[in-house]
Amino acid sequence: MFWTVVFALLFLLLETQLCLCLRELRNGGSRSTNFMTSLFSFKSSSSSSSSSSSSSSSNHTQQRLPGAIIIGVRKGGTRALLEMLNLHPDVDVAKAEVHYFNVEEHYQQGLDWYRAQMPFTQAGQLTVEKTPGYFASPQVPVRVWDMNPAVRLLLIVRDPAERLVSDYTQVRHNRLERHKPYQALEEMLLHQGDINSEYKALQRSLYHQHLARWLEVFPREQIHIVDGDALIRDPYPELQKAERFLGLPARISPSNFYYNSTKGFYCLLSAGHDKCLDESKGRPHAPLSAEAFRKLCHYFRKPNRVFFGMVGRSFSWC
Repeated sequence: MFWTVVFALLFLLLETQLCLCLRELRNGGSRSTNFMTSLFSFKSSSSSSSSSSSSSSSNHTQQRLPGAIIIGVRKGGTRALLEMLNLHPDVDVAKAEVHYFNVEEHYQQGLDWYRAQMPFTQAGQLTVEKTPGYFASPQVPVRVWDMNPAVRLLLIVRDPAERLVSDYTQVRHNRLERHKPYQALEEMLLHQGDINSEYKALQRSLYHQHLARWLEVFPREQIHIVDGDALIRDPYPELQKAERFLGLPARISPSNFYYNSTKGFYCLLSAGHDKCLDESKGRPHAPLSAEAFRKLCHYFRKPNRVFFGMVGRSFSWC
């Protein structure tokens, strides 16, 4: 009798617990179903978003370190060369001179800062930047090598005497705009009737000295020499050579250029739009006597011959 009562009580207890569990299961089952439905919807949405992101990532643009740099020379035609290279569909360029490797304040900010100065490009496009101050800065070649030993370098040169006068002309113009005094070119260029070898603009025209530092770091075949004077006279052949050096398919054609007789140099045509360099290009040179210019040409004869030997070609300079 005793055990019969015990078993009956246990049965009633189990039955009560079973009813409670079934009730919770019914109520919780609805919540569980809603939760699982939401979870599935979220996963589907995430999967769709991820798929969309993955699809766009294959086509997205990003800022990349340059694969080619125009390293100089100052007043040699670097801006013209950059704009002409930018005609190529596989090229995009930094719009302003970056001065990363030659300005300590910039260099200390690191490669992330440098990359942030570059344009957004698609995979397969070549990023190009130009800073003519790189060529004559002693610390720059090693720094560029550390960034990318395989980077391709373009050096555009022109008659060093003409480059010097153009250099001075720009400095004088800038000082005039800021209402600052300036010395006449001949006063800066000559000292007691002889060439002043300490004049900075003259030192920038000693191409062989600066190139020697680059060749201590980079092989000669990694530096392409562009004839700046030829680029002004007839840009297309120089652009063809640059395309080949950069490993680009031939996309720039003679139809991309037209001669502007008012400005006195070639302008660019692309997709039906024309573009000419700003008014600072082709600015009349500051005056310099014929005698001073003759002395300048004579001074550059030996340095020019050394440079010709280094690059394996000669130029028609004074």
